[in-house]
This record gives sequence, structure tokens and C-alpha cells, in this order.
Amino acid sequence: MSVPDDHAAAAAGSGGIQGPLGFPDPGPPRFDSVADVRDRLAQAGYLADDGMAGVVHLADRLAKPVLVEGPAGTGKTELAKSVARVTASRLIRLQCYEGLDESKALYEWNYRKQLLRIQAQQVVDDDDPLASGAGRGAARTWHELEEDIFSEEFLLTRPLLEAIRTGEPVVLLIDEVDRVELETEALLLEVLSDYQVSIPELGTVRAERIPMVFLTSNNTRELSEALKRRCLYLHLDYPSLEREREIVLTRVPGVSEELADQVARIVRSLRTLELKKYPSVSETLDWARTLVVLGVESVDAEQAKATLHVLLKYRSDLERAAKELSMGEGDANRTARHA
Repeated sequence: MSVPDDHAAAAAGSGGIQGPLGFPDPGPPRFDSVADVRDRLAQAGYLADDGMAGVVHLADRLAKPVLVEGPAGTGKTELAKSVARVTASRLIRLQCYEGLDESKALYEWNYRKQLLRIQAQQVVDDDDPLASGAGRGAARTWHELEEDIFSEEFLLTRPLLEAIRTGEPVVLLIDEVDRVELETEALLLEVLSDYQVSIPELGTVRAERIPMVFLTSNNTRELSEALKRRCLYLHLDYPSLEREREIVLTRVPGVSEELADQVARIVRSLRTLELKKYPSVSETLDWARTLVVLGVESVDAEQAKATLHVLLKYRSDLERAAKELSMGEGDANRTARHA
């Protein structure tokens, strides 16, 4: 269907404040400096190093999306959530999955409501003797009905369209983008390039204010060059021993420094084994909270083995980890006897 001139003009006119060269206004900076990013995220309980803080700061100043890649459970999603919290922004999340299409990511028409409107109009026409005949009058009635049912009243906005239509500060989280097919990935390009969505029946809807965008990927497949070219890149790996210990101390109330250190060391040692799924940072925190609830002040091998199900989610991983902890306990006992 061709775009009516009046609809196109209305859509262009509803795009809100426009920046230089017609691009949407990025709004005032969210962060003053790299140190400001790091400090404010720390206040929200997210410990970012200078590299992470630097990418977030540049994304804010350059109005560029951030592609955050890395293993599952390394804090990719939590980074976007924390940025939304510290900037008092609305978080809009698009959870990606195989089979995600335009109707779930961008928009769709409320076909049920449109059908009801058509049926209601038909009842009116049947009762109106002037509208019962075919010809010019009927054609004009259908044109008016068509404009009616393809109006804002019948439009169902999905996360991508919602993120660019709202005038309030927004953090758009496109989570696990590597799960969608290449065809669906292509839908993102217009949004991430020009922050606009083309709706054939209404025209082009442009952002009132550029959202801050985070795309996360667990590297289950290679993303297209076109998508990567539009983004700043950040890789998050499992944290170092010192940083994971600090995360535990920050996020787990009541944990002692000794227990936090032991938790971080045991988790780090488990990640050196050949496991089907390595423990994530969130699972590290769950394990630390479990030990605190159980009143454990200093974890030993038996206590660790008894609570491994909080860290590991496969039977083969549990067996391999328990064996490793038993061997470690034997080595510690032999060392103690020789000492």
C-alpha cells in the first residue's frame, strides 16, 4: 500500500525534536566522564572497570549502540539494567529468541479490533439507505474506513517501536541478539542506524530522543558485519579473582571477607575444569547467599560439595566438581600433616 501524503507528513511531524542534519536529538549527556560512569554504577552495585566505563561513556556521547559479547552470566544484561537505574531511564527490553519476527519486535496491527470496526461499519451502512448502493459513495466510504483502521488506535507497538516513540529517557536492551535469524537481525539495522521505523500505512516514525541501546550476545553464532559496524564493542569475560571477590562483598549482605575470598577462589578453580556449564557470576552470588543463610563462616570441602547444586546444573558437572574438591581436600590434609 502506498503511503498517503497526509499520513507521511503527520508521521514526519511527530518525530519530536530533531538534531543536526535531521537526526533525532540525543538529549543531554547522561554521564560527565568515565569516572562518573564507574562511580555511579558502583553505587548501584555494579562494579565496572575503566574499560567498561569508557565504552558506556562513549556510547552516551556518540549516541551509538553497544554490542556486549561474552559467556552467559558475566553481567551483560545487568550492565544495561544498571545504566537504566543510575540514569533514571525507562528500561525497555526485547528478549530475542528463535522465530522472533517483525510483529513481536517492531509492531503489528490489532486485526481483531480492525475486524470489529469493519463489522460495526457494515451494520451502519446496512441501516443507511444512502450508503447501500455501489459506486462512488461506497468507494469513498471504504477509503475512509481504510484510513480509520490503519490509524494509531489500532497499532500495537512492540519494544523497538516503543523505544523510539517515547520522549522520555530510555535504555533499550536487545537481549541475546545471537538467538535470532539473519532476517530478523536485518530488522534492527534501520532502528540502530537512523532510530526510525517505517510503517507502510503510516509513514516513517522517527525517534523523539535517541535511546541508549545495549545488545547482548552469548556468541552462539556470528553476528553480521552490518550489525557490528553500527555498534561499539565490549567483551565481558568471567571476572578476575579480585573483582569477583569484590562483587561478592558488594552484593551479598552479611558475607565476611574470608568467606567472599573462599567463594571466589573455589568458583575460579571450578571454571578451570571441563564442565558443560561454568558457574556464572549470578550463581556465585547465589552460592554466597546460600552459605550466609546456612551460617557458614569458613567453607570447607564437605560444605562446598553439599551446596554445589546452587553453582552447577548438570549431574556430570556436579560429579566432576565433587571429585576435584575431594582431591583438593586430601592435598590440604597431607600438607597439614607434613607441616
